[in-house]
Amino acid sequence: MTVTYLEVDQGKLAVEVQGEGPLVVCSPGMGDTRDAYGPLASQLVASGYRVACMDLRGHGDSTATFTRYGDEATADDYLTVIKAIGGGPAILMGASLSAAASVIAAGRQPDLVAGLVLIGPFLRNPGNKLMVSIFKFALLNPWGPTLWRSYAASLWPGLGDKASERAASTVKSLTRPGRWSAFRATVAGADHSVVAPWIERVRAPVLVVIGDADPDWSDPLAEAKWVASNFEGSETIEVPGAGHAPMFEKPELVTPGVLKFAERIDFNKGA
Repeated sequence: MTVTYLEVDQGKLAVEVQGEGPLVVCSPGMGDTRDAYGPLASQLVASGYRVACMDLRGHGDSTATFTRYGDEATADDYLTVIKAIGGGPAILMGASLSAAASVIAAGRQPDLVAGLVLIGPFLRNPGNKLMVSIFKFALLNPWGPTLWRSYAASLWPGLGDKASERAASTVKSLTRPGRWSAFRATVAGADHSVVAPWIERVRAPVLVVIGDADPDWSDPLAEAKWVASNFEGSETIEVPGAGHAPMFEKPELVTPGVLKFAERIDFNKGA
């Protein structure tokens, strides 16, 4: 395991690189850290892939000094990682906000992207704009970390009692000195309307992964169906009992499908 720090936008992006072979770049959802890919990454490495897992700006081991946060900044980071460590084109694996970012990256530079794995993807903003605005405002207040901890604990029903433990751990990380302001900037920068212009420019094969108990949607399977409808020939894995991080909650159900998808990717196309 090697952790590399890439300097961009006045911050340092933490990227953990493992294995040898075709490149897979993974980025977690907002508020989470790169270890959410731990079980899946281990299997990918064992199957002959080089896996780079990054922490979002202001999250985990990445610094909190960046000048930009959100969907478009994370899209830049995907492309930066590929260019910095070499080995592209790559499969981009993104959860939630990072899924949006991966689509933007694939639209911007299709020659660097061999495939997309979209996990609990936000390719458009939630329908209830008022509730989203209220939620974002609430995070600005002193009770913001407590609110996020409660919300985060609901995101991973597949973890059972351990969901609360992970929520507490992620909030502890997010409330280190200088971190909460960076997290709020990430929340503010999570405008998924910026994804739309890039969807039709994606040329890579797409796999959608959705937990059927994901609380971010009233009907997560319907949302996954809409996401998949935007990409010709896309595939979908529905994960029973999983929430917003199915690759971490139910890796035994997600990993086989991801490996099968990766086996069909032509990593030489566009290289």
